[in-house]
Amino acid sequence: MVITAINPYLDDNFAPIDQEITTDTLQVIGELPPDLSGIFVRNGANPQWKPIGQYHWFDGDGMLHGVRIHNRKAIYCNRYVQTKGWKIEQAEGKAIWSGLMEPPQMDNPYGPYKNAANTAIVWHAGQLLALWEGGAPYAIKLPELETIGEYTYNGKLASAFTAHPKVDPVTGEMMFFGYSPFTPPYLQYGVVSAAGKLLRTEPIDLPIGVMIHDFAISENYTIFMDLPLTFNPQRAQRGEPLLLFESDRPSRFGILPRHGNNGDVRWFETSACFVFHTLNAYEEGEEIVLSGCRMKNSGLLEPVQSFDEQEGVDRPLYEWRFNLKTGFVKETILDNVPIEFPRVNEQLLGRKTRYGYSARVANNPILLFDALIKYDFNRGKSETLEFGVGRYGGDIVFVPRPHATTEDDGWLLTLVHDEGSETSKLIVVNAQDVTSGPIAQVIIPQRVPYGFHAAWIDEAQFQT
Repeated sequence: MVITAINPYLDDNFAPIDQEITTDTLQVIGELPPDLSGIFVRNGANPQWKPIGQYHWFDGDGMLHGVRIHNRKAIYCNRYVQTKGWKIEQAEGKAIWSGLMEPPQMDNPYGPYKNAANTAIVWHAGQLLALWEGGAPYAIKLPELETIGEYTYNGKLASAFTAHPKVDPVTGEMMFFGYSPFTPPYLQYGVVSAAGKLLRTEPIDLPIGVMIHDFAISENYTIFMDLPLTFNPQRAQRGEPLLLFESDRPSRFGILPRHGNNGDVRWFETSACFVFHTLNAYEEGEEIVLSGCRMKNSGLLEPVQSFDEQEGVDRPLYEWRFNLKTGFVKETILDNVPIEFPRVNEQLLGRKTRYGYSARVANNPILLFDALIKYDFNRGKSETLEFGVGRYGGDIVFVPRPHATTEDDGWLLTLVHDEGSETSKLIVVNAQDVTSGPIAQVIIPQRVPYGFHAAWIDEAQFQT
């Protein structure tokens, strides 16, 4: 057990930065591909003011870091997501809300919690959205990364909005969900058309409020995870944690036809676990196949003063096969290496893929990523690119090469921070030759704190 007097999420490269800058004088080591044209954007927590109470990594205000690449040159800018809460605290000159590790502020005149819009981003129907699973998305203007405002689909959004919506690469539809910690319906499921119209919202029955960070889609189905990380106000009234992993409760996986309703959900039970992120799902005969990073509990949500040094090893790449005919579930460990932020070529999301990509979890009491992994599921093998001593990366985005004819023809992009030199860079790796190292490194003119999820938006998409 590691005990620290300093909150690790406010120290070293987790510490926030206080400048928003724009620069087009970025140094590039190596050569950027001539046909790599677009913008890499990563979201993350960057508290504007000194936090109230015990700060958790998930609490800070959203800050977007963007690297625009065009004609072998790179431009960088970073901007806060100017949410309602950010603007209130900006006007007050101090933090108004506490965070995840503190009781809800029911007497706060501005509301019990703040939508930080700090977790992820998605491009859909010509709009970039900054996401936080407890509230509505925020629309962002590209390439400036300026906040347009809250995005509620013309007032039709009736629930919170997951940080991990899924865009079907064939139909263009976007599936999302929102969970409610305390009041039914505890889960709501929504579908947005390719044109950006919210088509439907369906309540899904759950027995209790649970934290649901991610889900998955296949070509015809949506897969929900009812895992035993529960919200319980009565437990909190007894002085126990409001949010607690209950290891004696089973995990449940609900499979729903994409345009079905609550009565169409089929539930499958397994032993207790938690999954922050899924890799993909697809259909194979009578089976729905799901893969993701399986945890024995929800260690990242434990108080930061009591990190378990072994927590990082508990994230193997796992596969579940749900037989829709027999009701049987088969579980398999695909790789024992601890990983997070798994991705596929999103042009094949919901379909069977040969390749997957992830960040390797470092042997560290804090969640850090020391390497990039490429999986070849056909061969049952993987390749690893280590970032180097004292260098840690983050979410890895696969960017397909224009007019590519093979699944892995493209590049892998991620931000890497060197703790020795306190410098950050965006690396570009040939996805077909990851072990050879970066073909280009874009040096960022200021430190980029460790953050959450990233996306790539092609130049042609946001210029139309």
